Amino acid sequence: MQKRKTEIVTARMTPKVKAQLQQRAQNANMTLTDSLCICGLGREIVRVEGLDAVLSELKAQGRNLNQLTTLANMGRITVLRGDELIDRYADLCAAIRKLTKEVS
Repeated sequence: MQKRKTEIVTARMTPKVKAQLQQRAQNANMTLTDSLCICGLGREIVRVEGLDAVLSELKAQGRNLNQLTTLANMGRITVLRGDELIDRYADLCAAIRKLTKEVS
């Protein structure tokens, strides 16, 4: 559960510095507030190229699995060849493993 953000911090900076901070936050696909909080706490922001595509495919496979489970529970399918599903999940695991090695 996310905690509600109730506190406000004001900072003065040049327009150039503000633009640079906004660009860094945008590059990390984050809000300026989240970016400043993470960096201010000494944490590193790591942008993993290719992760968006893997997450998109993982969500799609999750939806497919959910639909198949629903159909099976309704009795509309009784036999399923899972070879293709297994192959797709194996591909996703390999992609995640590769991205993990690149970040480490």
